[in-house]
Amino acid sequence: MAVPAETDWPHHFLHYLRVERQLSPHTLNNYRRDLDTLLTETGGGRHPWSALDETALRYAIGALHARGQSGRSLQRLLSAVRSFYRFLAREGWVAHNPALAVQAPRTARRLPQTLDTEQVGALLEVSGDAPLDRRDRAIMELIYSSGVRVSELVGIDLRDLDLTDGSLTVLGKGNKQRQLPVGRMALSAIRAWLEVRATLAKADETALFVGQTGRRLSTRAVEQRLRKRGQQQGTQGRVYPHRLRHSFASHLLESSRDLRAVQELLGHANISTTQIYTHLDFQHLMEVYEQSHPRAREKQDD
Repeated sequence: MAVPAETDWPHHFLHYLRVERQLSPHTLNNYRRDLDTLLTETGGGRHPWSALDETALRYAIGALHARGQSGRSLQRLLSAVRSFYRFLAREGWVAHNPALAVQAPRTARRLPQTLDTEQVGALLEVSGDAPLDRRDRAIMELIYSSGVRVSELVGIDLRDLDLTDGSLTVLGKGNKQRQLPVGRMALSAIRAWLEVRATLAKADETALFVGQTGRRLSTRAVEQRLRKRGQQQGTQGRVYPHRLRHSFASHLLESSRDLRAVQELLGHANISTTQIYTHLDFQHLMEVYEQSHPRAREKQDD
């Protein structure tokens, strides 16, 4: 088989990702955009890919960073380029991978946004007794009580919840199951929702949380509902599922000081992921220290 024109190589790569790897349209668009960005940055030409070497790639990454591209975006771009060149090498069209030794500039890790306990309490004071009010209250209570990811939340079936012993089984990342405790307030909110769930749910629907169509809620629907509830309750900043999950982790760590337990509850494979909450907790301690310690603050001029 003749080697296709180099300008067509991205097309063949995306076809491979779509057919053999069965990646989503969203992921394919990310790959296409990253390769187009690199092609524009390097000037293209008749032989844009076989001529690309490590030096040219480093220069392109540096130029993109100087124009405001974040380290995270550049990490994704380099990952796309590595995958692209692995495909080209598999096809026998190139013998090198210029991205193997190139690293993106580091980006400072952002601390997760959280709500304090008073803000959470105000958010969870959902007024109304309609089925959707009960459902939304149960959703927010469960996320804050157990720290579930929104993807885990929408996957919960009725059989996964044990109201008797207050436990919940979820399927997390990597198809790993874990069992979580469910707090008293969350159990109460879930029971109130279950009393009216049948008014919305289709007879054959197994999901714990359903929408007005009677079918399982999507992650997008949960995000939209929490954002709306946050606006209704006057919560500072945008309310989203992960912000409640962050608040759960931060408040639990602040009270227990048990990092390993928080790791297990969150379903983090690596404890370094959980350690970000220790930085958040330290930041809170510093604020208290600076406001309270007599020698922490600079003396004000008279």
